Amino acid sequence: MRDATIAIHSGYEVDPTTKAVAVPIYQTVAYAFDSADHGAALFNLEVDGFRYSRISNPTTAVLERRVAALEGGVEALCVSSGQAALNYAALNVSELGSNIVSVPQLYGTTYTLFAHVLPSQGITVRFAESDQPDAIEPLIDDRTRAVFCESVGNPAGNICDIAALAEVAHRHGVPLIVDNTVATPILLKPIEHGADVVVHSLTKFMGGHGTTLGGIIVDSGKFPWREHADRFPMFNRPDASYHGLIYVEHFKEAAYIARCRSVYQRTTGAVLPPLSAFLLLQGIETVALRVERHVENARRVAEFLRGDARVAWVNYAGFPDSPYHALAQRYLGGRACSLLTFGVKGGFEASKKFYDALGLVKRLVNMGDAKSLACHPASTTHRQMSEEEQRKAGVRPEMIRLSIGIEHVDDIIADLDQALGATGSDFGGLLTAP
Repeated sequence: MRDATIAIHSGYEVDPTTKAVAVPIYQTVAYAFDSADHGAALFNLEVDGFRYSRISNPTTAVLERRVAALEGGVEALCVSSGQAALNYAALNVSELGSNIVSVPQLYGTTYTLFAHVLPSQGITVRFAESDQPDAIEPLIDDRTRAVFCESVGNPAGNICDIAALAEVAHRHGVPLIVDNTVATPILLKPIEHGADVVVHSLTKFMGGHGTTLGGIIVDSGKFPWREHADRFPMFNRPDASYHGLIYVEHFKEAAYIARCRSVYQRTTGAVLPPLSAFLLLQGIETVALRVERHVENARRVAEFLRGDARVAWVNYAGFPDSPYHALAQRYLGGRACSLLTFGVKGGFEASKKFYDALGLVKRLVNMGDAKSLACHPASTTHRQMSEEEQRKAGVRPEMIRLSIGIEHVDDIIADLDQALGATGSDFGGLLTAP
């Protein structure tokens, strides 16, 4: 099936009891056992079934299967937010004294997790100078447990060479973990290019309506955990916390996601509620259509901004002179994402005036909504970082990040035009747009 069909049908059959076509909301905490032996078999993972909704839930299971199918993975785990997904994904391969190597262009809260929270737990994150593979490789050593990147950086807009990063990671016996939130599997499937684990904030483009928090971790099933037993003993030795279970033996290619569920979600409980899973499923049904409109609207907006004399610069991978244009052709099918950044002439103060004057475009820190959204990263999502750290992450003081929605593009451009007018510049306007 193609993506648009998978997004509607995958992971669910008509309910055998009620014949419900829509996925039911299983708003329950626990599930009855047929007998003591049945309960024991469920807890021993000897039979399929549900025990407790902190571990798995039928509504959430449909969402997991659907996103895994879209990404081309073997299995997935839904959690309460994108940050919980990223935290679990990193912890699942790490141990005290180990490290992760990351590109520098990161979402602000991801940077905080990597720079401050994980180190307090004895896990170091090494930030490369750039997203280039030759900047990543020298940082990998025998204590490295993963390489991490965002497929499309937020808000930097950089596009990572996933195949090259995967080659570097695999040469050193570690997995590549990719945050694919901005691109979505509609534009890019990192697993097809060598990624081993994919994470999403389902809150963003996948849910698509700014109503529901959620995150997911997708396991490619392709990383050879058994071949690297010395580096990843957690998958290859008996787990004392789970009656001596050996994940690679019991779960085979799905060992990574099974341990993530059994160790981290079961014991620390960042659970996605079933109602949230249901709402996210509604959004995913239209993700292919929405991304098509997002992308086309963003192209029109980028062209308008670049043609307006009141705009100092526009960072958009769809332009042929963008340093990421070739990678957009390779990984995104020539379609640049609908997340773009620009600076208003006049610098920081002019950008603030523009930002404050927006009307239709909403001022907030979310992205991927059906509505067009604007963010000033230096004062919000990346505020906790120093100016030098912001620059490495691709954030400038005057930067405005736009997440272009699916409204009529003429209305979006009209709002941007009037907001540019509020900066006090005598230049341009709509007549300068190409």
